[in-house]
Amino acid sequence: MAFSLLEPNGTPGAQYVERGLFWRWYYVGMNHEPINFARQLIRGRIAEVIFERMIRDEGRYTVIPFGYEQTVPTLAQYQHLALIRQVMDNIRDAPDFVLVSEDKTKVYLVEVKYRSSLNREDIKEVAAALLRRWDPSWVFVATPDGFFCAPSSAVAEHGIIIRLGPADRQKQYLDLLNEFETR
Repeated sequence: MAFSLLEPNGTPGAQYVERGLFWRWYYVGMNHEPINFARQLIRGRIAEVIFERMIRDEGRYTVIPFGYEQTVPTLAQYQHLALIRQVMDNIRDAPDFVLVSEDKTKVYLVEVKYRSSLNREDIKEVAAALLRRWDPSWVFVATPDGFFCAPSSAVAEHGIIIRLGPADRQKQYLDLLNEFETR
């Protein structure tokens, strides 16, 4: 089973295709060549790993992988059940991580994004979409020029996102991120 999504101008944008037990998005069209799509997935995953390691190394939070990629593969084996399919639809846009403070009094939902450069309008859209289902939440953006983070509400409503400081540890992680960047 497959169905296509059309862009607002009527051109093909994506296909949602059933492959065995798993549903996957397959992008079609000139701007979504398979290798470019794979490249973006890999960069996004690298950003998630770097975020997770930075937070774990800081030692102030328990880091819990939470996003769609973490939970759906386990649930997919039961997707024939209507309730499971509804749950899968609900978590499709889940943030990537849950952070729990050492003293267990604070919990943060964090969406991690990789971008080749910081585009505030793009990140405002990401934050607004996140807020529609996950409020409160935070956005963390990894770029070759630095790391940025803010509550989704501040980003969506005011375009405010803060560059994380020049700490040595962050510089080391930025250097690591840039080892994977092709220019």
